[in-house]
Amino acid sequence: MTGFARQEGGDAKVTWSWEIKSVNGRSLDLRCRIPNGYESLEAAARETAPKHCARGNVTIALTVGRAEATPNLRVNRDLLDQLVRLAGELESKADSKTLAPARLDGLLGVKGVLEVAEEEEPGEETEARLAAMGKDLHAALKDLSASRRAEGKHLKTAVETHLRTIEDLTAKAAASAEAQPEALKARLKSLVEELLDAVPALPEERLAQEAALLVARGDVREELDRLKAHSAAAKELLAGGGPVGRRLDFLCQEFNREANTLCSKASDVELTRVGLDLKRAVEQLREQVQNLE
Repeated sequence: MTGFARQEGGDAKVTWSWEIKSVNGRSLDLRCRIPNGYESLEAAARETAPKHCARGNVTIALTVGRAEATPNLRVNRDLLDQLVRLAGELESKADSKTLAPARLDGLLGVKGVLEVAEEEEPGEETEARLAAMGKDLHAALKDLSASRRAEGKHLKTAVETHLRTIEDLTAKAAASAEAQPEALKARLKSLVEELLDAVPALPEERLAQEAALLVARGDVREELDRLKAHSAAAKELLAGGGPVGRRLDFLCQEFNREANTLCSKASDVELTRVGLDLKRAVEQLREQVQNLE
C-alpha cells in the first residue's frame, strides 16, 4: 500500500524532519536513512515500523540541520604562524615589486585557519533531543498508518466488487452446468454404443471404467463448490479487518486454479466463455489484492 507522512521538529540548536514513504510490496521491506550520530533512532524505527506496517516497501528518512546561530569561530594558530613565517621568507627572497605583502584577511581565508568550534553539549540535552526526535518518529508513523488506512478503504470497495463478479460468474457457471447432465448422458450413450460395436468387444469392466472417466471429466460441481468456498473465505477476511493482503493473495491462486480446471472440463461453448470471464475477474481481483496490506 502507498502512503506518505512528514513530521518536523527542532530545539534551540538543531532542526529535524522525518519523512516516511511506502509503496506496494509482497512483504515488509524497511529502509532507513539516518545521519551519523543518530543510530539509536534507526534502531527505534526498525522496532516500531512493523507495528504500523505489515506489508510494503517503506523508507524512513531523517534530515538534521543546525538552527541558525552565530558560529563560534576558533583560529588555528599553529597553521596561521606557519603561513606568516612562510610569507615572510618569500617576501625576503622575492622582488617587492612583483610580490605584494601578505595581508591578514588573505591568511585568514586559507582553508583550515578559521575553524568552527563545536560546543560540548551536556548529555541531558542530547538525551532530551533524541527523545523529542523519537516522539516525532512515532507521530509520523501514525500519520502513515492513517494514510494507508484511507487507501485501504477504497481498495476494499474495489476488492468486494470483484468478489461479487466472481460470485455472479460462479452462479452462471452452475446454471450452465445443470444442463450438462443431459448432454453428458447423451455423449456417454454414444460412447458406450461405439464401444459395444468395437471389434473385439471390450469387457464390461473396461466399459464401466471408460464411462466413469467420462463422467468425472465433465463434472464441474466440485470446482464450483470450491469457488463458492473461496469467495466466502475472502469476504470473511475482509470483514475481520487487519492485514489480509497475503492471505487474499493465496486465495487468488486458488481461484485461478479452479477457473483453469473449469475451462478444461467445459464441454460446451457457453461454459467455456463463463470460465474465461471468471479467469479475467480473478486476475483483476489479484491486481487489487497486491496493493492491500
